[in-house]
Amino acid sequence: MKTFAALLIFSLGLVSYSQTSPELKAHYEAFYKEMKLQGDVNGVINALTHLIVLENSKDRRDTLAYVYANNNQHMQALNTIGIEKDDNDSDLAVQIKAISLKALNQPKRALEQFEILYNRAPNAYLAYELADLKIQTGDNTGAMAAIEYGMANIKEGMVYAFYERQQPYEVSLKAALLHLKGLVQYNMDKTNIDAAIVSIDEALALDPNFNLASLSKQALESRKNTPEENKN
Repeated sequence: MKTFAALLIFSLGLVSYSQTSPELKAHYEAFYKEMKLQGDVNGVINALTHLIVLENSKDRRDTLAYVYANNNQHMQALNTIGIEKDDNDSDLAVQIKAISLKALNQPKRALEQFEILYNRAPNAYLAYELADLKIQTGDNTGAMAAIEYGMANIKEGMVYAFYERQQPYEVSLKAALLHLKGLVQYNMDKTNIDAAIVSIDEALALDPNFNLASLSKQALESRKNTPEENKN
């Protein structure tokens, strides 16, 4: 008898849920719109999570992952949509995976995602990202090819942001690519440091306050002035 009563209560619960599910969905859709209006990130995340539970959809998961990534919650973003390479992913999903994996210092996995984006719609910004990640993964030939594409397709006004200092700053995308070119030149021929320094000097001529390029130049000059027997 007790078992029957428990099953009856459970069944009534399911009926009740099915009756209220549309109302719950409407409630959280309204809640989502209000949280967006107020700029309440946690509220938006809460609303989207409830909506996914009520009615799962890829678009909602992509949107939730975007909110997480935009709030620098990259692990949560990837937990929402996964890290797998999927050519059927939306552009938004691929962008989230690429940016979040890069932020979590997973260059090989990030490179896979950026390559999908680049194959879909190549541009100078994506060329920079490919070059940067290819340098990190040891593909200097591929990095140089990406740099050359980027340099040939830069448009006026393109800038790139850097965050290695406490205060973020922007430089022209051309300067950013020239900096990478210098790094690749050094990686490909460590006996010709001068050529790498020339490229970095070109970057600094465009943007004298390019801090990362200045640091790279200092490192190269230090390397150049180090006796050969002390180099590793």
